[in-house]
Amino acid sequence: MSPAITTPTQPLSIAVISAARPQRKAATVKTDKKKGQTSLGFGGDKKETKWHCVEGCGACCKLQKGPSFPSPEEFFDDPSDVQLYKSLIGPDGWCIHYEKSTRKCSIYPDRPYFCRAEPEVFKSLFGVKEKNFDKEACSFCRDTIKAIYGSNSEELCNFNSSIRKSSS
Repeated sequence: MSPAITTPTQPLSIAVISAARPQRKAATVKTDKKKGQTSLGFGGDKKETKWHCVEGCGACCKLQKGPSFPSPEEFFDDPSDVQLYKSLIGPDGWCIHYEKSTRKCSIYPDRPYFCRAEPEVFKSLFGVKEKNFDKEACSFCRDTIKAIYGSNSEELCNFNSSIRKSSS
């Protein structure tokens, strides 16, 4: 420790101590790949966020989302995919297979590949690597829910709550 520096006009009880403090190292985050958990120091663990669909939302079924979202021509390479996507858009912008009263898809087991939030689909359509799928899918869902239902919507609260519960 460095010596104390005092000024003659001040009492000894008011001394300025000059000591160089070593720089603190930035906290490192370690990921346990086997468990999908992140160590946050002091032994605390936080599970990685895992995406999953929340029943009764349907935000992704609003196919005509507006100018803040890419057009089908912007994310499909195959013209037949563009044609199929456009054929599913009802007069109100919602998918013709989305039943608003039940908030369910009437062809869910047989829905087109681009209606499936899966790592392979996100890679082919958006270039998202599999290791980034959960994070990107959660972000995509939040953005879509906000655009369709609003930032303070029940749907967004339900999605965030469901994701938090599954990650804890």
